[in-house]
Amino acid sequence: MQALTKGLCLNREDTRRVLSITIPALFELVLSHLFTMVDTIMLGQSDISAVAIAAVGLTNNPLNLTRSIMIALNVGTTAGVAWAIGAREEKSARQIARNALMMCSLIGLAAMAVVYLLAGPVVSFMGAGADTYAYARDYLQVVALGLLPQAITFAITASLRGVGLTRMPMIYNLTANMLNVIGNYTFIYGKFGMPKLGVYGAGLSTMLSQYIGCAMAMMVIFRSHTAVQLSVRGGWRMSRKWIGRILSVGSTSMLEQLLMQIGFVIFARQVSGLGTAVFAAHQIGLSINGLTWMPGQAFGVAATTLVGQSLGAGKKEKARDFIRMIHRISMCVAVLMAALFLTSSQYIVRLYTNDAQVAALSAGVLKLIALGMPGICTQLPIAAGLRGARDTKFPLYASIAGIWIFRVMLAGPFIYTFGWGLTGAWMTIVLDQTTRALVVYARFKTGRWLTIGEREKKLKNS
Repeated sequence: MQALTKGLCLNREDTRRVLSITIPALFELVLSHLFTMVDTIMLGQSDISAVAIAAVGLTNNPLNLTRSIMIALNVGTTAGVAWAIGAREEKSARQIARNALMMCSLIGLAAMAVVYLLAGPVVSFMGAGADTYAYARDYLQVVALGLLPQAITFAITASLRGVGLTRMPMIYNLTANMLNVIGNYTFIYGKFGMPKLGVYGAGLSTMLSQYIGCAMAMMVIFRSHTAVQLSVRGGWRMSRKWIGRILSVGSTSMLEQLLMQIGFVIFARQVSGLGTAVFAAHQIGLSINGLTWMPGQAFGVAATTLVGQSLGAGKKEKARDFIRMIHRISMCVAVLMAALFLTSSQYIVRLYTNDAQVAALSAGVLKLIALGMPGICTQLPIAAGLRGARDTKFPLYASIAGIWIFRVMLAGPFIYTFGWGLTGAWMTIVLDQTTRALVVYARFKTGRWLTIGEREKKLKNS
């Protein structure tokens, strides 16, 4: 750890703070994603392996587009709570948490209704064929019913992370995911006297586990003694002041997420044209690639929280050094994961599918994922740190440059014109991640992000 803090104004207590936030968040995110990977693995071992994986894959981008709004607003929630805690304004932190919960509940309710009603047209737009349409539509409809509890859980988790509390979200999210795995086994294969529901059963299990996770999260926010503990009897009118505090970070992050997810949808449509087997291999690659994001996102939770708290307390140099340290740890993880994918790709993909063609294609994808690891483990924690400082424009610029130049504009030529197929698609993903990393790192090095919160405060008071 001494090498990681060399040249930084951080002491052992600061190192413990980084680890106390990062480790529970890392366990939560990694294990939650592993449980999600089990969903795909269970479907991949069914008697319609490629069709099942492809059908669920067709719904991922539309669902992620819907969730991106909630996630972006909760970036603003975490940053707002962290600033308030840093400034020792616990009452303000509770007001931000309360308004985030109300706002996300309304958004979740609307999303649930819209996605359920438009499930058929959505999967058709995504390129569903005769063999995947019915599976994809039914799966999307049942998963849509879980968007409301998921939105509520997101808001509660974001508020707790702003305080620096990541253990409680880890517990309730992991419990829900463990129940999801049990539900998958029960409903996909028809165990314990239940009917064999296949793809629909995977969606049913996901939806039910989201309601259980939401109930546990609400018990934490209303009954645990934390700086953001809420009361049922408190005022539940939405306030322009506190919503504005959330949107000061969340609105730009929401635009970033929307542009990202729209780009992902366009990209997925181009890849789906390569056929069911290739698209199934692509989905396996995305599932495993998602695991590579989890360490970066966990370090990002720490970066947003600690940068926000440091700047809220007026400690600029400490905010800068927290990002430096977190980035160094993140890069160590990148090297280890890249080595794993380069040496063990053929064994990893065999867990996913019993289809030899799909497995061979997926193994090639994992080697390309290894090349993108430095970019992933740079852009995620640094961009999160910038958001914690209320500098949301440069993460937006980075996403636009990476996704819309490479995944949208160059994907077609790489996949079809040059004839590189799935390899070409994943080359654009590596270039996207590298570009985003370069943009946010360049912004971090300028140090201008350190004064954005001060300038916003002066403008409000003038």
